[in-house]
Formats: sequence, structure tokens, C-alpha cells
Amino acid sequence: MNAVVSWFEHRQIGLYLVAIVAAGVIGLSVPGAHHLEGAIEPVLALLLFATFLGVPFAAIGKSLRDGRFLAAVGVLNFVVVPLVAYGLSRFVADEPALLFGVLLVLLTPCIDYVIVFAGLAGGASERLLAAAPLLMLAQILLPPLYLLLFIGPEGVAVVEVGPFARAFLLLIVVPLTAAALVQALARRHRSGVVIERTMLGLMVPLMMATLFTVVASQAGAVGDSLGQLLVLVPIYAGFLVVMTALGIGAGRIFRLDVPATRALVFSGATRNSLVVLPLALALPASLSLAPVVVTQTLVELIGMVIFVRLIPRLVPSLDRRIAPAAARPTPH
Repeated sequence: MNAVVSWFEHRQIGLYLVAIVAAGVIGLSVPGAHHLEGAIEPVLALLLFATFLGVPFAAIGKSLRDGRFLAAVGVLNFVVVPLVAYGLSRFVADEPALLFGVLLVLLTPCIDYVIVFAGLAGGASERLLAAAPLLMLAQILLPPLYLLLFIGPEGVAVVEVGPFARAFLLLIVVPLTAAALVQALARRHRSGVVIERTMLGLMVPLMMATLFTVVASQAGAVGDSLGQLLVLVPIYAGFLVVMTALGIGAGRIFRLDVPATRALVFSGATRNSLVVLPLALALPASLSLAPVVVTQTLVELIGMVIFVRLIPRLVPSLDRRIAPAAARPTPH
């Protein structure tokens, strides 16, 4: 069992890319692939359950008292990101549906798989987990105000609290509660330990399943509107690049340690597209926002696979920074 888990962990980046490519092929070639959409939330909930099992709940309590990190996450996501989103949205300002979709998805910070990807990159996943309820509350309250400012009253009229509240319950509260119960069980019974080890061993396959399900279920919708959506790819890719630089800068300004800075970069760069998607699907067909949101999801997923390797190099650990100096002979 340990050998199998180790094999997956050492090859996880390549496996994620394989999952994305395979999902794209199936999503574009199999007519019924869009029905996988119903499996997105269950698979993601399982992934987050496994993620939460690997985070000591004592660390979560400590992170809630980390005012500096929470302030950095808040400023980055709700002061800096809206400015960046508004600037990038000017490239589609003459296309109302594209403009609305771009702003809707870029103004909502991710609260789910960002925890997984940040953890894979050596980021402080427990701090992101502690920040998730605050991020969820803020993105219910603030984006409507930004939409009102950026595109007027019509932007607020279609934003509903329901999809956000439902996602928070299913993707945060339920997995988090289940993980807490299993951790408590593991302190008293071997069955809890077995569940913990099994789920942690399934982290890579669960991430592959999540990537496959999201991409396969939405590739057809993107393919049908590909010509119109191509303009969005550089916008979403540019967002990732800009927010990486700004996230690193914010980490320095707030004097965060290396794991917290990496987590901050991921928080600023990832968006809540899996929560926004049900809202987009429920909107009138005239708006046709789902492909706009899904395009961001696809760009971001590929970006996250790259980020897992890139961010540790852009924000190196202290040990790596001092290693060259330690290797040099000491002058006498």
C-alpha cells in the first residue's frame, strides 16, 4: 500500500496533466460527458474531506488567531483583486455577457481546492482552511457591490446567495465536520486511524478524479463556443501571472513566513468557479455565462498544476536560501 501511495505522489504532476488531457478528449468526443457535471460536488467533497483529515484541528484554531495572514488574504482578495479584475475586464467591455462572466468569476476567491494545491506546494493549507469561512462570507457581501460599481444594477440583480451558501455547506461544513469526527475517533479507536490513512493515501487519485470530472463535464460547452471564448484565455492567464507577482509582494509587505506567503499567492490567484458555475448554469440562456466560467476553470486548473512546481521556486524555503552560503568554506 505504501509503495502504491509513494508511486502516485512522486508522479502526481504528470498524472494531473494526463487526467486533464484525457478529460478534454472525452468531454469533446463523448456526447453524454456533460452528465458528469452532477459528480463534481461529491468528488470535490471527498477530496476536501481527505485534505481536512491531513490538517490538525489545533493548527486551524491557531490560524484563526493569525490576524496578519487573515488581513493579507482579505486585502489581496477584496482590495487588490477587484482592481486587477476591472482592468482585465476592459478587454471585453463591449461584450456584456463576457464582461459580466469575467467579473463574476474573478471577484470570488476560491475556498475549496485551493487548500489542496497550496498544500502540495508547501503552503500553509491550515491557514487557508481557517480563512475559508471569512472568505465565503466576504464574497457573498462584497462582489455584488463591485458589480454594482463596475456594470450597474443589472449586475446585482442576478447574483443569488443560495448557490454560495449551498457550496459552503456541502464543500466546507460537511467535509470539515466529518474530518473532525474521524480525527476524534482515531484518538480512541483503530478504525479512525484506518480511515485517516486510507483517505490520505487516496489524495492523488481523488485530485485526478476531480480534475477529470470538471474538465470532462464542461469541455463540450467550451468547445461549442470556442471562437468567442478564445479572447478570455489570455485574460485568465494574465490574471494568474499578475496575481502571482502581487501575492508575493503582499506576502513581503505583511511580513509573512514562506508557507503563509505561498498560501497567499494561491488564494489570490485561484477563483471560486466551482461555486459560481451552478449560478451561471441557472441564469437565463441569453447571458450564456457557463462557458465563460468554465473557460476560467480550465485555464486555472492547468495553471494550478504548474503552480505546484513554480511557486516553491518563486517563494523558496529558508533552508534553500541559506544552503549555498552554508556550503561555502568559512574564512579563517
